[in-house]
Amino acid sequence: MLPFLVMAEIESGKDNTIQLYRAVLENLPAGCRIISTTKHGVSFFAKTGHIDVELKDGTPKSFFIKLLSGATGAKMVEAEFESMKAIHAVAPDFVPEPVAYGSYHSMPDTHFFLCEFRDVIEGQLPDPGEFTAKLASLHQESLSPTGKFGFHITTYAGNLPQMVDWEDSWERFFSKSLRHALDLEMKVKGSNPKLDELVPVLFDKVIPRLLRPLESEGRLVKPSLVHGDLWYANSGVDAGTSRSVVFDACCFYAHNEYEFGQWKPSCNKLTKDM
Repeated sequence: MLPFLVMAEIESGKDNTIQLYRAVLENLPAGCRIISTTKHGVSFFAKTGHIDVELKDGTPKSFFIKLLSGATGAKMVEAEFESMKAIHAVAPDFVPEPVAYGSYHSMPDTHFFLCEFRDVIEGQLPDPGEFTAKLASLHQESLSPTGKFGFHITTYAGNLPQMVDWEDSWERFFSKSLRHALDLEMKVKGSNPKLDELVPVLFDKVIPRLLRPLESEGRLVKPSLVHGDLWYANSGVDAGTSRSVVFDACCFYAHNEYEFGQWKPSCNKLTKDM
């Protein structure tokens, strides 16, 4: 039993159910019976758990819950819900179905994200062919609601807000997003002489030379929905279907190749096979 998931007391009734906080109960299926709550998974910024219930008709069903605290935590659970909802609308078998997000009534500084639980095979990476085909389908079939690059809500890479304001140009969007990330880095670590020398060259020469041709002479870049943080720990193989599944999205509409930046570091196990 997880103290962060449940109240201190256990009901002594015939069902011996664990009383979840009301904000979570309100978003579980009506009439379901709580079977168990257990700690599940690892997160850098949150506490995570697994809820087993029995539906009114006796069918078992499981949910995943993530808990964060503070003002940033409130924004993070909303952003994850909106991101997962966007992917689920295009590729429903590629992500767990998001259910709800919100804050505990009795502890308003504690915030939750609730979704369908998808059991994954521990330590197994997705099949490269099947995984990349599903990812390509997501990129190809998704449509930006504005026809622009960006997202309707600020999303978070870890606990860091991403710059996702709508832009017509991929070059402008990428430049603004990268500058925002560099500003966050320098705010924490301070300026660096080498970086100070390289940054103007990057924005004034490198980015325009690489990206501007993609949108010149009639060429266009399609704004595609990207997961945003696709490294091996945010992917897996569904134990029930043996199909690829992804988690913990921080979406926006981008050039589809943005997705692969996370695959470059040697620590990302997706790089070797994909």
